[in-house]
Amino acid sequence: MENIYRPSLMTILNVTWETPDTTTFKLAYQDNAEKDAFFSNYKVGQFGEYSAFGSGESTFCVASPPTRQDHIECTFRAVGKNTKALQAMNENDTIGFRGPYGNYFPIEDWKGKNLLFIAGGIALPPLRAVIWNILDRRSDYGDATIIYGARTVSDLVYKMELDEWHQMPDVNLVTTVDPGGETPDWKGEIGFVPTVLEQAAPAHENTIAIVCGPPIMIRFTFPVLSKLGFRDEQVFTTLENRMKCGLGKCGRCNVGGTYVCKDGPVFRADVLHKLPAEY
Repeated sequence: MENIYRPSLMTILNVTWETPDTTTFKLAYQDNAEKDAFFSNYKVGQFGEYSAFGSGESTFCVASPPTRQDHIECTFRAVGKNTKALQAMNENDTIGFRGPYGNYFPIEDWKGKNLLFIAGGIALPPLRAVIWNILDRRSDYGDATIIYGARTVSDLVYKMELDEWHQMPDVNLVTTVDPGGETPDWKGEIGFVPTVLEQAAPAHENTIAIVCGPPIMIRFTFPVLSKLGFRDEQVFTTLENRMKCGLGKCGRCNVGGTYVCKDGPVFRADVLHKLPAEY
């Protein structure tokens, strides 16, 4: 029988330090058949299990879109044994990868709609995959607005891509840092993401909002979206709630009767509100 926990071998093509404790890996499959199998199934919003052999596995989203099939990317912060072991690795080293797992953003249903991305801190990677997916298929979608914040300027990830998005005439990018987190040359906003969102006041008509961030940011952002006229059916988010096995076997990610790894990680707001408050 096939071992459902057996990882594929991936070569680290590139290592980018986004912040002092956050890293992006560009990864390539060592087996072309496994690569083809992945991209025949992968949809934007899904996640994987990444392993440094001998140290365990960690769950991250796939931070690159299915429109780019020569590699995959992941972005992670060193917070435990495995992520610290991963961050100690270098280009050309081998790691393990299992995936894709979970559900996905229904971007085919969003064709012709405006898209509003709202992210905080290390939570930009799941939205980055969606952003590049719609930018690679730009004619399929309407206006694109990105509101992204972090505690400090140094905590912002994908700084080069933020500059690239800022230069695009068909993308409206708003960046912000928490009060006290700015630098003398900072040209963005100063304020918490929900406050900056309310000040920006994006229109809700024909618009889908995609939110990802710390639970407290999500908790304060949803009421602002409601105040701006967004219905729950227009709002999506993605969770990484204690996921471990990725397959619904270990029971660590369940919220009531819902398994984040199998029923999520993508949830529409009206579905999310029905979950127990522990999420």
